[in-house]
Amino acid sequence: MDDRGESLGLLEPLIIGGSSKWRAELGDLAVELAAKSSGLRRSLPAGVVAALADLVRAMNCYYSNLIEGHVTHPVDIDRALRGDYSADPEKRNLQLEAKAHIAVQEWIDRGGVDGRTLTVDALREIHRRFYASLPGDLCWVTDPVTKERFPVTPGALRTRDVQVGRHVAVSPGAVPRFLGRLETAYSKLGKTDAILASATGHHRLLWIHPFLDGNGRVARLMSHAVLRETLDTGSIWSVARGLARDVKAYKSHLAACDQTRRNDLDGRGHLSEEALAEFSAYFLITCLDQVGFMERLMQPDRLRDRIFVWTEEEVRGGRLAPRSEAVIEAVLFRGEVPRGDVARLLNTGERQARRVTSALLERNVLASDTSRAPLRLAFPAALAARWMPGLFPDQGSQPEQTVDTEESFFPPPADRDNENLEPGW
Repeated sequence: MDDRGESLGLLEPLIIGGSSKWRAELGDLAVELAAKSSGLRRSLPAGVVAALADLVRAMNCYYSNLIEGHVTHPVDIDRALRGDYSADPEKRNLQLEAKAHIAVQEWIDRGGVDGRTLTVDALREIHRRFYASLPGDLCWVTDPVTKERFPVTPGALRTRDVQVGRHVAVSPGAVPRFLGRLETAYSKLGKTDAILASATGHHRLLWIHPFLDGNGRVARLMSHAVLRETLDTGSIWSVARGLARDVKAYKSHLAACDQTRRNDLDGRGHLSEEALAEFSAYFLITCLDQVGFMERLMQPDRLRDRIFVWTEEEVRGGRLAPRSEAVIEAVLFRGEVPRGDVARLLNTGERQARRVTSALLERNVLASDTSRAPLRLAFPAALAARWMPGLFPDQGSQPEQTVDTEESFFPPPADRDNENLEPGW
């Protein structure tokens, strides 16, 4: 592979240091995010946290793929998780893509990269796990100019030059060096710096563009992992939803971070520290907005009312047994309920209790690890519009925005004049 000897200084700054004039504002945002994220998790029973995390994985997948221009509605994602695939090959491929994304995030949420999130090995493993589960049709990229197709190898660093928009990434042989610098810079950070690294590392990873394809997804999963571990989020909120709600702003901030230092007051590195600070502030404010959104959505009284309205309709329609709301309420506020307690809750016999429980399990409203394990709440994506309005767009509605992230490939600068190429996302 060709390494054209680019200086590692081209990647600086990687951190908004303590002496930076933007550090105080960013530090305040990081502290506020830590407090609000912790408050949201503490306000919910453990069983509700686990159920919500399952739904948020589908949400994160939906919005992350939406940023890439791939639209798979959460209802179809939910079907894919149950092995129910579309007969349409294109839709089936997107369902499999969503399933792969969720599997990787679940692995992350179970501690798969704890203590090593911003290492080369972890980033490559995230990419490998995602692409290893994709259908073959989605493991190719096409040069939009030459129309030549290139295979994407799971976990492999790119071996070709690449341009994304107007940004010319470093030579393929230099990628390991730049990733090594990123790993060194982000190792052994304090809590505030680690929170900021979820933003600064997000852009710097995209600037290196280590993989032939899938860099955006890896960057968002990396940021999710950093925030999850640093803030102990419980994985019950997602920055991807906020980024996807205004892709133009997301794209604009990333493009600004590609710019070189503007003047002597703009840090000491090659790239603009001011632009990196502005992106970091935007990123953290987006996180705060999403924590606030989930906090409002999960207010106990309002959530209970929405669930009970749905339950009453289902009971009237004969799809759930009478008194089902009593079981749901107990699970909602206790987190989980032993199966043996259901008869006592309903003041009925074991047979009727089993009938109520079975119907709720069949509707995916309750979940249980085994036939004897306690019952816990589930938030099925099919009911998200009723139970948690605003989490996803209504089925059939058009996505708010998408962005084309297609890569194009070209020969090294020695064989082509690139002097007029401007930095950009």
